[in-house]
Amino acid sequence: MRTYIKNLSEQKNEEVTINGWVDVARNQGKMAFFDFRDMTGKVQGVVFGKPEVLEVAKTLRTEWIVAVTGRVNERPEKMVKEGVVNGDIELEITDIKVISASQDLPFDHSADLNLQTLLDNRPYTLRRDRERAIFTVQHNILQAFRNFLVGEEFTEFRAPAIVGGDAEGGTEVFKFDYFYDKTAFLATSPQLYKQIMVGVYERVFTVTNVFRAEKHATSRHLNEYTSLDLELGFIDGPEDVMKLETRLLNYVTEHLKKVCSAEFELLGAEFPAISDGDMFPSMKLKDAQKLISEGTGVDCTKEPDLEPEHERWLSDYAKKEFGSDFIFITNYPREKRPFYAMDDDQDEGTTKCYDLLFRGLELISGNQREHRYEELVEKMKWKGLDPEKFSFYLQAFKSGLPPHGGLGMGLERLTARFLGLANVKEATLFPRDINRIDMLLSGESSSEEGNKEE
Repeated sequence: MRTYIKNLSEQKNEEVTINGWVDVARNQGKMAFFDFRDMTGKVQGVVFGKPEVLEVAKTLRTEWIVAVTGRVNERPEKMVKEGVVNGDIELEITDIKVISASQDLPFDHSADLNLQTLLDNRPYTLRRDRERAIFTVQHNILQAFRNFLVGEEFTEFRAPAIVGGDAEGGTEVFKFDYFYDKTAFLATSPQLYKQIMVGVYERVFTVTNVFRAEKHATSRHLNEYTSLDLELGFIDGPEDVMKLETRLLNYVTEHLKKVCSAEFELLGAEFPAISDGDMFPSMKLKDAQKLISEGTGVDCTKEPDLEPEHERWLSDYAKKEFGSDFIFITNYPREKRPFYAMDDDQDEGTTKCYDLLFRGLELISGNQREHRYEELVEKMKWKGLDPEKFSFYLQAFKSGLPPHGGLGMGLERLTARFLGLANVKEATLFPRDINRIDMLLSGESSSEEGNKEE
């Protein structure tokens, strides 16, 4: 019967069988040492005094898959590895069966690899401790996101990836031929479907892949990413969404502290600083731009949006002034936000929208949506959109929707910011971008394989 590695310490002085991979192999003549891993952890094993087993042990290489039988021994006190899982035990191996042999890997697991090599060899590199740690953290971010929202009475739904139009009204989209000579698109957002579902369940969320056909070549963009979206009804203003978002990210942070401290330590990452209060620090775009202009000597007060260097400046400001790694920037111009963003009657020309900056990067966009049918149609027309093309979506508003708002954030960006990774592709299992679908689309490296910022 198989024993999982995480349970070995409960079976000291007993004979067990484990299944897993050879993580490290060290042949020392009359002895052989190994680190074995399975999905639950790692353990060290040793072969000595059994010539027939040692002969098999000498053939083993990294990533070979084996069934290992042995006795679980306590380590002498002076050899105990403090703070390491199974650091107090060792497996005295009495039998090894090779389940599957691997070919020699192109590099050692501990090798320092550039981004291009890392991604070109993803089936290998995902097995390294570093990459396993990154995606263990990502798994737990996703789990915390779901757990928090279910606890807040949200219902999860599945949004389609194939759509008949573009929710953002202008974002570059991937088009393809559909049945009956129709053109379909890969979804750039689940936005329209979230709003429809507010009329069904009031509070909803979805985790879905979205696609952007933008020809970016930076460390912060992808052409396919995982979007974490939520929408809630009966709000009094965008602050209700912002406060929920604050609680959500606090919850995610605390969850990661509980279950991923080892991964953060391995990656040299720090948990984010969170200021007290029911909402992260917030300021209007025009006030933020005034601060930036005064602080940098470069006038940006007439710009409709923030440049990457401005986002970094504001994040540094928030950390220094408020003790927070997060800051909301609100009231972006009407022309820079999608048609469904509600106008702010108290601040002419702006919308009830915001971006959340996290450690120098726009992480989340959200707003209060326009829930009134006539006003929404007029906003579509103002944006140059044909309401007839959105007739399916508009049925929800004809049927009546409460005041509502929501947000969307990229799982990969969120992971990269939590862990301080230089490139969002490091936090993406299998990146899709302008130059890559698994392998590079051209034989040459490009600027996007580095850490270029826009």
